[in-house]
Amino acid sequence: MSIAFPTPDPDILARRETIIAGLRPLVAAEALIVTEDERRAFETDGLTAYRKMPLAVVLPSTTAEVSAVMAYCHANGVRVVARGAGTSLAGGAIAQEDAIILGVAKMTRVLDVDFENRVARVESGLTNLAISGAVSHEGFFYAPDPSSQLACTIAGNIAMNSGGAHCLKYGVTTNNLLGVTLVMSDGTVAEIGGAHLDSAGYDLLGLICGSEGQLGIVTEATVRILRAAEGARPALVGFSSVEDAGACTAAIIAAGIIPVAMEYMDREAILITEDFAQAGYPRDAEAMLIIEVEGSDEECEAMLARIEAIARDYRPTSIRVSKSEAESAAIWKGRKSAFGATGRISDYICMDGTIPTGQLPLVLERIGAICADKGLRVANVFHAGDGNLHPLILFDINKPGELQKAEAAGDEILKLCVEVGGCLTGEHGVGIEKRELMRFQYAQVDLDQQMRVRNVFDPKWLMNPAKVFPLEGRLTA
Repeated sequence: MSIAFPTPDPDILARRETIIAGLRPLVAAEALIVTEDERRAFETDGLTAYRKMPLAVVLPSTTAEVSAVMAYCHANGVRVVARGAGTSLAGGAIAQEDAIILGVAKMTRVLDVDFENRVARVESGLTNLAISGAVSHEGFFYAPDPSSQLACTIAGNIAMNSGGAHCLKYGVTTNNLLGVTLVMSDGTVAEIGGAHLDSAGYDLLGLICGSEGQLGIVTEATVRILRAAEGARPALVGFSSVEDAGACTAAIIAAGIIPVAMEYMDREAILITEDFAQAGYPRDAEAMLIIEVEGSDEECEAMLARIEAIARDYRPTSIRVSKSEAESAAIWKGRKSAFGATGRISDYICMDGTIPTGQLPLVLERIGAICADKGLRVANVFHAGDGNLHPLILFDINKPGELQKAEAAGDEILKLCVEVGGCLTGEHGVGIEKRELMRFQYAQVDLDQQMRVRNVFDPKWLMNPAKVFPLEGRLTA
């Protein structure tokens, strides 16, 4: 394995049966998973190249059950890895042999919806898309929309501060989160934030969102719901070069235009996705932008006209504006299925880094060169408007050394993001994937300060301990 894991605690492994016996009275019988065959379903997440069999899996149904499990694990020195739906692409939910998985998949209720004040309170095991489904009958929706929104949970969204295609206009999870119920490492239940716009005191909610399950287990969330726009229309713009597409993206943002979404796909991604989705993508283009605007028919027409005028300065090979809801749905089906379509033809690593939009042409050229130098293909699919890159590095897991080459290319790409003024992650989190690269982003004094904050919440480092911070030089309490 290229990515190291801590050596399991032999004392915990030796006490496995005793630990399981102590967990049994805390949850329903079917909520405690202990056999090897059943635990195997939880040994990995979206970063499937790495697998670890958990000590046990616990699936509580209430905040009180989560609290009881956490208190027991804290008292007995048992590590806990929080898990939503296991869609993490950075290895954020991969287990350890001496840790239990605590999943919130059974906690799926919509607890309250207040349309007048535009808030909803939900259990954290609810899927992202299900929130919109629960409020759409009144013309509302939940804005963050990661590509895995059909499967991913609000718990995971909060842990990684997930975004999605429409975050350019509506922001990521932290911009749409108002409050959480947090179960801390010792079982204490804390209410942070609420159904109001702001809270007195320190912004602890901002600290929790993006903390990757290391500060506590979120069991309930109060989120902002928004009135759906009158209408929306996407346009497809094809380009003869990746440089033109990147420069056009930067020009649209520089002009002060904020589309609801602006997505980029290069030729490799276009061909892979079009073979699967048949969305009408331009096969002759080297790169393509999906640019969506929303509002009334008149507003959409005016904004699309401005965007088209800017795009024509960058030698587009084609411009196509959606004329119907069916055509719009097909365009977005293609983009949303890009990762799955790529998985049909190859193993791949999906990277996640952010850059200033003005650096797009340079970075896209360098990404291609980095992968070509290692004999690898790359398909670029990402949120162009806010500079959140998602290069898909294709490789063959059955060829010895190919995974290591792909990981090395990924490390170079992430370092490039930092070098041009960006950062290691936009929405996937650090997990195990970028853990050792944190030293490239931060000086040791910066890492130490972050670890001091972590120590306040979990001084024993029992919560998701193999993630985020480099294994060497950890500042424990």
